[in-house]
Amino acid sequence: MRTDALLNSIYTASDFIRQELSNRQPEVAMVLGSGLGALAESIEAPVSIDYSDIPHFPVSTVPGHAGRIVFGILEGKSVLVFQGRFHYYEGYSMDEVVLPVRIMVRLGIKTLILTNAAGGINTAFIPGDLMCLSDHIKLTGLSPLRGPNIDEFGPRFNDMSDAYSGELRKILHQAADTTGVSIKEGVYAYMTGPSFETPAEIRMLRNLGADAVGMSTVPEVIAAAHAGLKVLAISTITNMAAGILDQPLSHEEVMETGQRVKDKLLALIREVLRQI
Repeated sequence: MRTDALLNSIYTASDFIRQELSNRQPEVAMVLGSGLGALAESIEAPVSIDYSDIPHFPVSTVPGHAGRIVFGILEGKSVLVFQGRFHYYEGYSMDEVVLPVRIMVRLGIKTLILTNAAGGINTAFIPGDLMCLSDHIKLTGLSPLRGPNIDEFGPRFNDMSDAYSGELRKILHQAADTTGVSIKEGVYAYMTGPSFETPAEIRMLRNLGADAVGMSTVPEVIAAAHAGLKVLAISTITNMAAGILDQPLSHEEVMETGQRVKDKLLALIREVLRQI
């Protein structure tokens, strides 16, 4: 996408959303992954905007992604929740994948919470575990920052050493202690999908130090880090990755596990919001 067309998309979409929110200022944005949209149902005084109504905005095609923005109050914080995300494997460009993040920047949001469904690589994990992302491994040359740099969003070469905010990770672990919800921490490997990884690929990722693998989140984190947002990311380990268990992988398992642990994740995020 050409820079002028990209900026037009960002400005037009963000202006539309700002008008729909009556210029109210969100404090925290959240992007919810597969089977995790229930969090939006807990928002007080909600204002909903369908993705299809937003100019230049993509539409999520993945089962379990409702495809709407919900604005309102959760634990005393003004939140803007994206109920569903966009993936490169759906046929979207990287600019489209990270369009919500750049809209957040235009809306003045400083804190971003991301959730996703991931396959467990670390054999100490089991389906239903929650993992705080401490870092990532991006095994693709694709980047949302490719092309002419948009200086208003960040520098040409941005630092990634604290892309997953150490401050927010500390708050998450405090929230886990308070709620009694167990939380792991580990490295997330990004693969574009939509095919699940092969057993050989999973062995490679384990040797590289990855604890979980998924098909989202990393492009959003790169765009957020570029713009200086503080990011907290949580994976639901919905299944064990290929070759670990003697069973095939399916999206249905991802959805079922997400539903099973949604109350734990909701309690954790609620407590995080109380503390930030």
